[in-house]
Amino acid sequence: MNFAFTEEQEELRNIVRGFFEDKSPESAVRELMDTEDGYDPAVWAQMAEQLGLQSLIIPEEYGGQGFGYVELIVVLEEMGRALLCAPFFSTTVLATNALLQSGNTAAMEAHLPGIASGETIATLALAESNGRWDAEGITVEASGLEGEVTISGEKMFVTDGSTANLIIVAARSDGGIHLYTVDGEASGLTRESLATMDQTRKQARLTFDNTPATHLADTNNFEMISTILDLAAVGLAAEQVGGAQFTLEMAVQYAKDRVQFGRPIGSFQAIKHKCADMLLEVESSKSAAYYAGWCAAEMNDELPSVASLAKAYCSEAYFHCAAENIQIHGGIGFTWEHPAHLYFKRAKSSELMFGDPSYHRELLAQRIGL
Repeated sequence: MNFAFTEEQEELRNIVRGFFEDKSPESAVRELMDTEDGYDPAVWAQMAEQLGLQSLIIPEEYGGQGFGYVELIVVLEEMGRALLCAPFFSTTVLATNALLQSGNTAAMEAHLPGIASGETIATLALAESNGRWDAEGITVEASGLEGEVTISGEKMFVTDGSTANLIIVAARSDGGIHLYTVDGEASGLTRESLATMDQTRKQARLTFDNTPATHLADTNNFEMISTILDLAAVGLAAEQVGGAQFTLEMAVQYAKDRVQFGRPIGSFQAIKHKCADMLLEVESSKSAAYYAGWCAAEMNDELPSVASLAKAYCSEAYFHCAAENIQIHGGIGFTWEHPAHLYFKRAKSSELMFGDPSYHRELLAQRIGL
């Protein structure tokens, strides 16, 4: 079985990388991370209209391109490399997958075309102040009859929650957990941006006070949400691979350029060992993320275990590479002026997103029956 990328997928990578090098240089990242919305609407529109990125995995009948998850992880890897500031992950990985997994044809017809065109920014509101990513962590309540549902409670750490105009909310009703869609301008909805370590990916606190909602799907005892989280973990692992690869390249280039005691520091054994360890972790991360992407594309039985494996390994590998990059750079790597700290902060926030490595190793053990 050949797991190599096709010529078309490599061309997609080249096109996307060139676009992000032009539209998401370090200067743009620093500028956008200091804004309230955290993204450039003009670049967001170009991503949809010129590259069709938001429509990548949306079926053609809903205005999408109908590609698979392998193409998506190619794009996400390049986004992680560029530290793209845009609501892509929340919209395309979280919300789009939630809509697709729901099987609700009416909801897909209503929302997916807007996402595909770039007009709709969407997100998934799942975690709460308890910080849990399982069924027991959901306490927000939904009440009312079909067509007259209201939601009350608070969601935390909602990715791009301040800018999304479509919010998919997990809430309890009649003893079960369901998904609901909420308009970003709905009455009773209060949004508050959170001050986080990684400002390249905005998060928000959402408070619902008898907020009108529309039922999307019964999650079948959280099973559907588990699948959505597995798909999100695979996408995040691909992002982490892109960031880890870039920190490796940054460290190697500096080791070549920085001269100390009359020779490049890359000639010293300690630096060689650091770079070699980083390379090993980056290549192993690619293997894990790419295989997980294939499992997601096939939606096979291995997806749950492989998603947790990829998330745990890629999280630790990215964080270690980002930290070692700072160490190799020495004093300059600790300064605000150097981009190394931006990748370090993204690595740390991504490590905790959807559960840390320890959580996913425990989840993996449960899923394979250990």
